[in-house]
Amino acid sequence: MTTPHLDTASAESLLAFWRDAGVDACFEDAPVDRTHVVPPPAVKAVAKATASVTPIVSAGDALSEARRLAADADTLEALGLAIASFEGCPLRGMGAKQAVFCRGNPEAEVLIIGEGPGAEEDARGQPFIGKAGQLLDRMLAEAGLEGRVFITNTVFWRPPGNRTPTAAEQAVCAPFVERAFALLKPKAVLLLGAASAKSVLATDEGIMRMRGQWREWRLAEGAVSAPALPTLHPAFLLRQPLAKRDVWADLLSLAARIEADG
Repeated sequence: MTTPHLDTASAESLLAFWRDAGVDACFEDAPVDRTHVVPPPAVKAVAKATASVTPIVSAGDALSEARRLAADADTLEALGLAIASFEGCPLRGMGAKQAVFCRGNPEAEVLIIGEGPGAEEDARGQPFIGKAGQLLDRMLAEAGLEGRVFITNTVFWRPPGNRTPTAAEQAVCAPFVERAFALLKPKAVLLLGAASAKSVLATDEGIMRMRGQWREWRLAEGAVSAPALPTLHPAFLLRQPLAKRDVWADLLSLAARIEADG
């Protein structure tokens, strides 16, 4: 069998194509899990430093207060004010500038939940307005979902160093997330990233296993429920551009689902 000849110019063109597609290695000595992102040393250092200065908060008292404030909010606007007044989340005392609740249509058909605000969101008071949010907006527009979404997070204060929020931090904010769900009554819920999907769906499954699979989110109290679709976080797509096709498929599935529901 004759091996086809690849001239130098063709080889360089092919390599340039793969480079632009986000491929930075062809073969390595051992398998590499490309889905695992190791935090840079600075983030690890911040997390380690803040671990010893986390404010001591009674988890039970904080959760009870969160539930009371959430239950008393009868509109999304009132819920935002309740969140801003809530002092029970440890993240509030760890350098965050302000509470970051939501943006989008208060009568939206789709509720989108990420994990937590980053630096730009913390500065401007709205979720998903940095590069990841801009990518999300472009993809939503292409899928015909522009203006049809309401966006929030599992926690409302920026974790130090942009680390992933802890399960305890998410739990104390959960009554507000659930209240937003109950007030909005969306046709569907889009969960962005592992931290969001695990918190909302109360599961330990990995995002790669859950991604693209419709689940049900039903509140423990009341009749509010909706189909929920876990997908990859847009920040992950900025690091792994080839994964955009998976999220694009999920967005098309989401658009078809809400159209089918009328």
